Amino acid sequence: MRQDILNEIHKGSLKKIPEVKTGYTVKVHQKIKEGGKERVQMFEGLVIKISSGAGTDKSFTVRRIASGVGVEKIFPFHSPNVAKIDVIKKAKVRRSKLYYMRNKTGKAARLQEEYVDDREEHMIEAKPEVKEEAKKEETK
Repeated sequence: MRQDILNEIHKGSLKKIPEVKTGYTVKVHQKIKEGGKERVQMFEGLVIKISSGAGTDKSFTVRRIASGVGVEKIFPFHSPNVAKIDVIKKAKVRRSKLYYMRNKTGKAARLQEEYVDDREEHMIEAKPEVKEEAKKEETK
């Protein structure tokens, strides 16, 4: 019962996001508030993990090398602090979690990638969940 109420509340906060998979190189535009000002900071890197959550609980982990140090950030897909997600490159990978990339450096950390030409093509909309009651009425 309570989960149904939470799903109804969160349904309004779902937003249009691009199709993001493990192995994609993405650029995440993140809103940051410093003092009274708000600005957008970009974080570009490799998606090494997508959480198994659903709806507003789903998130992804992006890894990049900054000044010789590996930096990983976890972004919820439907966070109000994430302004935009751009898919830059797609890589063909056979794993759902790319944790082995943490140990790779230099040329060993390369993946077979291809650039994405049309970014709007990969946008997917938040899918509204159809209630079971509505389905039952249609079948009668």
